[in-house]
Amino acid sequence: MTKTILLATTAILFSAGAAAAQTAPDPQAARTPVPTGPTTQAPLADSSQQGVLVFTPDFFADQRPNTALDMVDRVPGFSVEDGDGSRGFEGAVGNILINGSRPASKNDTGSSVLSRTLVPQVERIELIRGGAPGIDMQGYSVVVNVITKSQSSREHILTGTAFLFEGGRDAANGSYQFTARDGDRVMGFTLSDGVSISDANGVGRVIRRAPDGTLLRDEGYFNDQQGGGQSIRGNYANAFMGGKIDLTGRIGQNDYHNYSRQDAPTVLRENFFDEEGTSGEIGAVFTRPVRSGLTSETRFIREWNDFENASTSENRVDGVVSPEQRFESEGNASETILRSLLRWERSSSMTIEAGGEVAYNMLEVDQAFMVGGVAVPLPSDQIKVEETRGEVFTKTTWRVRPNLTVEGGLRLEASTISQSGDADQEKSFFFAKPRLQVTWTPMPQNQLRFRFERELGQLDFGDFAASAELEDGQVFGGNVDLEPEQRWISELVYERRFLGDGIVSVGYRHDEIIDAIDGLPLPGGLSAVGNIGDGTLDQLAVNVVVPLDWTGFSGGQFAFRNEWNHTRVTDPTTGQERPISGVRPSQPAFTISQDITSWKVNWAITYLDSLRQISYDPDQISGFTGHDYLEAYAEYKPTATLSIRAQVNLWNDFQVERTVFADRSPDRPIQFIELRPIDPRTFWQIRVRKTF
Repeated sequence: MTKTILLATTAILFSAGAAAAQTAPDPQAARTPVPTGPTTQAPLADSSQQGVLVFTPDFFADQRPNTALDMVDRVPGFSVEDGDGSRGFEGAVGNILINGSRPASKNDTGSSVLSRTLVPQVERIELIRGGAPGIDMQGYSVVVNVITKSQSSREHILTGTAFLFEGGRDAANGSYQFTARDGDRVMGFTLSDGVSISDANGVGRVIRRAPDGTLLRDEGYFNDQQGGGQSIRGNYANAFMGGKIDLTGRIGQNDYHNYSRQDAPTVLRENFFDEEGTSGEIGAVFTRPVRSGLTSETRFIREWNDFENASTSENRVDGVVSPEQRFESEGNASETILRSLLRWERSSSMTIEAGGEVAYNMLEVDQAFMVGGVAVPLPSDQIKVEETRGEVFTKTTWRVRPNLTVEGGLRLEASTISQSGDADQEKSFFFAKPRLQVTWTPMPQNQLRFRFERELGQLDFGDFAASAELEDGQVFGGNVDLEPEQRWISELVYERRFLGDGIVSVGYRHDEIIDAIDGLPLPGGLSAVGNIGDGTLDQLAVNVVVPLDWTGFSGGQFAFRNEWNHTRVTDPTTGQERPISGVRPSQPAFTISQDITSWKVNWAITYLDSLRQISYDPDQISGFTGHDYLEAYAEYKPTATLSIRAQVNLWNDFQVERTVFADRSPDRPIQFIELRPIDPRTFWQIRVRKTF
C-alpha cells in the first residue's frame, strides 16, 4: 500500500513539475531567486553547468547552522555518505569534497572535516549532479563541493552529548576541535571521547517452538552493552613547493563489551563479548600545478590496528552446567596506499584524468575455540592474509552542451592474494572496470542521469578467518577460496526540483552479480562466507522533499525516502532460489520538519513504518524485523555560537527470529523456530555545542 501511494504522489508531482517547467522562458530563469520562506532563497543554477546547483549561506539562514556539516545536511536531495571503509581509495571514499578535493585520509571523512568548519568560513556549497569538469565523482552520481574562504581565523568547537536510556546504562561523549587559518595555512587538532550505543537493546523473551507448535523454551531475555574510544587527530595544510600539501594523523584506542542473558526458574544462559584495540593512521596529499591546465595529485595513506577479543557462553539448565564455550581472537591489520594522477583541464568543458594506485593490505589473526577447556580445531583459525594490488585508470568528463555531460572511464586492476598459516596458497586476479555516466538536463529543474558500470567488491579479510556467534550457537570456519564479487550495474534516475528546495527523484537500478558472496556450507557441519554463484538486484529508489510554505505551514517540509530491493540467488545448500542475505527489501522513512525562525528553533519527526533484514545460512535463516520506529528532535540556537539539541528514539516493536534446520538435506526439515520479541529501551540524547 505504501508503495502504491508514494508512486501516485510522485506522478502528481511530476505533472506539477512539467507544468511549472513550461513557464520558464529560458535556462537563465533558473538563476532568479525564488522566495520559499521568510528569508530562504532557491539555489542558483550555473548557466554553463546545469548539473551544478550553488547554495550560498543565505539559503541556510532559517536553519541557523553552526558548522558546514549543518549546512550540507540541509542541502535538498543530498545525503551524506562517508564511504564504506573498504580497501583501496578509488570508490571507497565519500561524496563530500572540500575545495574540489577529498580529505587526506579515508577515516578523516568529509563529514568530519565539515564538522570542524564553522559557517563564517563557507563561501558556497556546490551540489554536483552527474559530474562536472575538474570534479572527481569517485563513482557517485551526486556529490557536494564545499568552497571555503581563506581569511585568517581561530575556531573552537566544544561538543558534549548525553545518551539517557530508560532502564539501561547511560553514556556520554564529547569532543574539542581547534582550527587556525591564516591564508593557505590551516592547522588544527581534535580530541574526542566516543561511546558505543544501540537502539535495539532491551528486555524481552525467547520463545522456541517445535515445528508442530510444541513449546520448547519460554525464557526471559536481557541484553546491554557499553564501550567507546578515545582519540587525537592532527591536521595541517599549507602551500608547499609550488603546490599544496595536506597532512593528517590520528591515534586512538577503543573497547567494547556486550552482555546477554536468558533465564527461567531453572535456566540461566549468559553470553559475554569483550574487545579492546588500538588504531592509527597517517595521510598526505600533495597537489601541484604542472603547467597551465595540468595538475598532479599524489596521495599516501597508511592505516593500522590491532585487536583482542573473546566470546564466552555459559549455560545452566535444571542444575546441570554445560561445558563453557569460549572463542578467542587476537590479531592486527594494516593498509598502505600510494596513489598518483594527472588532471588535465583541456578546456572549460572537458577534463581528462589518468593515474595509478598501488596498495598493500594485511590481516594476521590467531584464534582458538574451546569447549570445556578443550580446544576444538577450526579451518583457518591461524592465518595471515596479504594482498598486493595495482590499478591504472583514466577518465574523461565532457560537457557536450550546457545541458549534457558525459563521464567515461576505465580502470584496470591486477591483484594477488596470498595466505599463510593454516592454509598456504596464492591467487591472482585481473579485472577491467569500465564506467559510463550521462547527465541530461532537458529543461530547467529537470534532470536525467544514466549510469553503466562494472564494480568489483572488496573482500573482507575477516571472512578468510574463523569466527563465532555463540549466542546463537554458531561457529564459522574461514574460507581460503574467496574471490571478489563482481557487479554490472545499470541505473537510470529522473530528478525534478520545484518550489525552491523541493525535489522528487525516482531511480531504477539493475545489477547482474557474478560470484555473489553469501553463506556457504563447509564439511564437518561448519559454515563460512563464500562465493555462491550468480545473482541479481533490482532496486526502485524514491526520494521526495516538499516545502510546505504554500500550505501556510511556514518553514515546514515533508520528506519521504525509500528503496525497494528485490534480489535473487541460488542457495548453495538447497539449490532453490532465494534473496541475498543482508539486503533490506524496504525501509520507508517519512519526515516532517520545521524551521521556526522567530523562536530560533528547528524540529523534525521521522517515522519508519517497518524494516526487515534476513540472513540465509546453511543451518538456519535468521534476522530481525521492526515496526513503528520514531525519532524526534528539537534544536534551539539562542545565539549564532550555541546550540542545544534534544532527541528521543522510540521503538514500538522489534523482534529477532531464527528458523533452525535439523540437517542440510535439500528439503531441510525444521528443527525449531525461535522468536525473540524485544521491547527496546527508549533513549534520549541531549547535545550541547559551543563554537567560539
